[in-house]
Amino acid sequence: MITERALAAFHGLALGDALGMPTQSMSRAEILADYGPITGFVAAGPRQRIAAGMAAGSITDDTEQAVLVAELLVESGGEVDPTVLAERLLAWEARMRDRGSLDLLGPSTKLALVRLGEGVPVEEAGRTGSTNGAAMRVTPVGIAVDASDLTSFVDAVAHVSAPTHNTGLGIAAAAAVGAAVSAGVGGASLSDAVEVAIAAADEGGRRGHWVAGGSIAARLRWALPHLAGLDPDARDTALIEVVGTSVASQESVVAALALAALAEDPWATLCRAASLGGDTDTVAAMAGAVLGATHGGEIWPAAAVATVERVNELDLAPLVGKLVDLRT
Repeated sequence: MITERALAAFHGLALGDALGMPTQSMSRAEILADYGPITGFVAAGPRQRIAAGMAAGSITDDTEQAVLVAELLVESGGEVDPTVLAERLLAWEARMRDRGSLDLLGPSTKLALVRLGEGVPVEEAGRTGSTNGAAMRVTPVGIAVDASDLTSFVDAVAHVSAPTHNTGLGIAAAAAVGAAVSAGVGGASLSDAVEVAIAAADEGGRRGHWVAGGSIAARLRWALPHLAGLDPDARDTALIEVVGTSVASQESVVAALALAALAEDPWATLCRAASLGGDTDTVAAMAGAVLGATHGGEIWPAAAVATVERVNELDLAPLVGKLVDLRT
């Protein structure tokens, strides 16, 4: 069960990422005008600048950086050297530039890597990183580390996040997503995994440097019952206008976990996430990782998984197996 749920989490991450690829950084009005409501993979349209020209089913930085972290965890036996992480992230961005892609490092990660290159200590380089970059690539940590000891789990998340996102918001966001994945992989139900996520966000919010912003845990505690009382259309409006779907952790991570927590149909939920506007690929990817971890692989259409693996030349099963070995 652990291996199946772990693979479903990574597949959910990639599926959500690919669904949100053509709509990322667009408004809901632009998405509906160019594509209509997203119901499956589509190629990047004329107003998609970041992923211009990308084929239907293509993944973005969310999945690629998660794979990068997974490989580092496996290579090092569970520890990630911040210097090596920085080198790998910079090399990844260089490859993107060579391909003519605008899908590059996010603002927090980029600034932190510049600081590391200037000799700033690791604990200081990410002192302003509060966006969702650490949360979007944390799924491998959730697979490799058991969250039943929550303090130790958040320690592991903070260690991987600190080089680029060493703030209470950045660590809380990554801890929430990672803990939900870890709990699900360990057998927790969706509702139980969300409760673990909130507790991890509380713990993570006490780590790192303070930056201004709403508490991830507090916003989840408010948003979940509020959104649950709305009909689907009003819920989407509230996600866009009240919760928010930007790269800010306290918006996109809360939106992703709320979408997952209230999901009735996991695939349709990822399509809804891709249709909301804002940081759609990351919101859908994080929601997909949590839903896969808590439900297992039967929730994902086999044809969709095959498409993403074929289009992106992905073979996640061997890598996931090695992550599970670290956990067990």
